[in-house]
Amino acid sequence: MTNVRHPDSRPDHLTARFATPVLLTARPVVGTSDLALLIEDQPEGSRARLWRAGEAPGELLPFPVGVGAVLTNDGRWVVDLDDDGGSEVGALVAIAVDGSETVALTPGREPYVLRGIEPSHDGRSIVATVVDEQGFHVLRIPAAPWGEPQVVYSSPVEAWYGQVSADSALVSVDTTDHNPGIRRARVTVVDSRDGSTVGVLDDLPAGPVRGVRFAGIAGDPRLLANTERTGFARPVIWDPTTNERVDFELPELRGEVIPLDWHAESGRILALHVEDGLHRLLEIDESTGAARVVMDGASFADPDVADLHPFQWASYFAPDGTIRAVRSRWHEPRHVIGIDRDGASEVLIAPAPVPEGVPFTSTMIESADGTRVQLWLGRPTDREPIGTVLEVHGGPNLVMVDAYNPSAQAWIEAGFAYATLNYRGSVTFGRDFREGFWGVGGDREIEDVDAAIAFLRSQGLGDPATTFITGASYGGHLTLLSVGRLPDRFRGGLAHVAVADWSAAIAAMNPAVRSVWSSWVPPEMVEHFSAVSYLDDVTASVWINQGSVDTRTPIIGVQSYVDRLGARGGDVVLDIFTGGHEPTGLAMLEHDQRRMTDLALRAIAGRRWSEDAAAGPSEASVAH
Repeated sequence: MTNVRHPDSRPDHLTARFATPVLLTARPVVGTSDLALLIEDQPEGSRARLWRAGEAPGELLPFPVGVGAVLTNDGRWVVDLDDDGGSEVGALVAIAVDGSETVALTPGREPYVLRGIEPSHDGRSIVATVVDEQGFHVLRIPAAPWGEPQVVYSSPVEAWYGQVSADSALVSVDTTDHNPGIRRARVTVVDSRDGSTVGVLDDLPAGPVRGVRFAGIAGDPRLLANTERTGFARPVIWDPTTNERVDFELPELRGEVIPLDWHAESGRILALHVEDGLHRLLEIDESTGAARVVMDGASFADPDVADLHPFQWASYFAPDGTIRAVRSRWHEPRHVIGIDRDGASEVLIAPAPVPEGVPFTSTMIESADGTRVQLWLGRPTDREPIGTVLEVHGGPNLVMVDAYNPSAQAWIEAGFAYATLNYRGSVTFGRDFREGFWGVGGDREIEDVDAAIAFLRSQGLGDPATTFITGASYGGHLTLLSVGRLPDRFRGGLAHVAVADWSAAIAAMNPAVRSVWSSWVPPEMVEHFSAVSYLDDVTASVWINQGSVDTRTPIIGVQSYVDRLGARGGDVVLDIFTGGHEPTGLAMLEHDQRRMTDLALRAIAGRRWSEDAAAGPSEASVAH
């Protein structure tokens, strides 16, 4: 059964959880202005405010702002992708902050996917990494005034995160033309005038390397990068004009040390130390290599791979060298703390006043082959759980960090224990862990999911009659794969923007993701990797929530799964929402959470989802 769903609103505790706008990211301008774009999740979608240091954040800008948008150095323009309702395929525009003017920045160019955007320190240009059917291209767009884009790098294979030096003379890009289809990057720096190669930073075969940012000093060509030649992230400063480099090995620290920002004027690097999934914010002295802990006990960044920005959100340096710690916990929304050179701190942007939540615990559990994987767990404090929800994140090169999640808290408020797993493929656990899903058709991820369920059972949770698995994107794929390959573990699967038939999905994907998934899921592995291959084993109820204009995981990738499972007598429902792969808006989140909670309660009460689907969310309840 297929339903087109629209958000509903009924006043209750669930509405209260999603009523308060929360900070999604604080994106500072590049340059000398202490100015940032604060992007918030509002009821109707993502919106933004301008925030100048020493002042309160401004009013909401009079137009929607995408989560990946940037602000020009002078604070006059927001640069964003106009993608026709969330399809992720469109064109860059600059919108005056008062909404009075919109400028098309790439007129005449065919629609594209964006895989990097950064203004220059001097305000003269913006560098954008775009992907179309011809390949991956880095554009330098004159910004003062707006001018004709210039292609400074182009390749038929994956490249992302174009960045520009302080004086706009050099552009770096993470490239894979040396090993097409394999996400082990090197950094290529080109001359912005003619696109000629200036230098290449290549640490393979030891490990990939990725650009972070150029020095913020005109005439200084050095680039801060992230190398994994030891198997774990470490900062390196590299001069592409001389090939000289300074590595910060930090042998006393286990795990990853991921560079976030660089204040070259004072010789300090801001970095994220991650050990077993737990964060510490570090400051590294460029001259001595010594590291000191700035703050811990929360999360301070959320890394990404091959999206618009290297981090979904991250702590950073203000122009004067003050640290802006962007901080969050499972029960505490993101907020900004200023930390001066003497260590004195001040809350600059307070956490949103959401209802009180539950902090989570982190446990490293052993998978089938002894690999340690991280599991976060939260549970009701006032009663025994009525069931268990296991979430698997998307990506797979993403990670669940100790950061506010209204859906997680809503599950707990509804009486469920909620756990989320950083399975193999997740970032921040080292190169081998991140690449651990390569070439095995989902076997390692399924082993990790099974290990998580075993641990939950040891805690008195995870009863198959009341346990549900959920996830979005790659997590939606794993949700459907898990109910097929681990059929006796789950009562239901709740999949968002999922893939079930990889052959159909890859053929219809946008070009930015099609190339890498074609290599990760070659033809000989499609059957083993696709949930549609395990339909005969599915006993759980299945709900799939798919976007109408999603070009990453198009509807065709799940349609045959829904049709064939339903024809077999399986309990399956497909909902279609208006939007793309990454919808925002608290109203939509509330609707989805209400829908999932209602379905879970129906299943526990012994009711099939497909029989009740047309009724939509109801006030189903379970005595407890």
